[in-house]
Amino acid sequence: MHFDLHNKQRSLSMPRLALIPVLVAAALLTACNKGDKEAKASQAAARVNGQEVTVHQINLVLERQAGLKPEQVDAASRQVLESLVDQEIAVQKAEEDKMDRDPKIVQLLDAQRRNLLARAYLEKVSSAAVSAPSPDEIKKYFDAKPGLFSQRRIYMLQEFTIQGSPEETKALQAKLESAPDVPAFAQALKDSGLKFGVNQVTQPAESLPLNLIDRIAALKDGQALYEQGNGGMKAVLVVASRPQPLTFDQSKPLIERFLTETKRQEWLQKRMKELRTEAKVEYIGKFAEKPASGASAAAPASAPSVVPSAASSPSGIDADAMSKGLSGLK
Repeated sequence: MHFDLHNKQRSLSMPRLALIPVLVAAALLTACNKGDKEAKASQAAARVNGQEVTVHQINLVLERQAGLKPEQVDAASRQVLESLVDQEIAVQKAEEDKMDRDPKIVQLLDAQRRNLLARAYLEKVSSAAVSAPSPDEIKKYFDAKPGLFSQRRIYMLQEFTIQGSPEETKALQAKLESAPDVPAFAQALKDSGLKFGVNQVTQPAESLPLNLIDRIAALKDGQALYEQGNGGMKAVLVVASRPQPLTFDQSKPLIERFLTETKRQEWLQKRMKELRTEAKVEYIGKFAEKPASGASAAAPASAPSVVPSAASSPSGIDADAMSKGLSGLK
């Protein structure tokens, strides 16, 4: 769920993208199967040991390639075809070795099938249930987030991870907060004698974590955000910035897409709770025991998830703060 400025261009090209399957079919059938009525009927793009690789398979892959332009279709379709040919060869060899009967592989295939079906169902029902945001909702969000739109800036940021005791880092924070500019900040950090690491990035406001956008927007160049933690402190310094605002008309499609996705995620979370209430779920054996406090919040990252989590961001500076933000909006 993240605001991708490139999504604006992507949304404008959607009518053209809708033509891609047709263009692929026409290009491949003309180039590869000209005069072959049987191939046209079967929509075959290639045969591997007698097994067809079809235009429909190519289209399925191309439909997932965001931003593909009509003039790129022919080259992309041929690349996809070669990949599918390689895949078909490997699949045939796996079947020769009877790997498709391996219990572990059968379980994996079934797990993929179940996950795909569950997601397809939820996608279908949520798309039908969630309406687009109203003009008032879009305007309200625009006005509430000046740091993203009307006062949007491009930032050069430095993220510092500083090691030290609570007493040392708190004393250092006081000195850093009083530093009048970036050189003074750097000197105070150097004079502290504490070990630290630094990471520098240049990115627009929409690439920042949602929980930091307003806080960083309130900073001037040379100022920083701080977070005290166990074993040290983190600081995000605004080294430099330049204004690059967006008008309401520029922002509107981005906000509409973001709010729609947010509403869809909220609806999905609510709907899944309703479905669990309606279903008869029985836990058996050791799973019948009550989970330890907080166990539900400690699910392993590898556990299957039908509904993507809409977890709220903490108020502090996340360890991956510099790489997460609205720019990942899907």
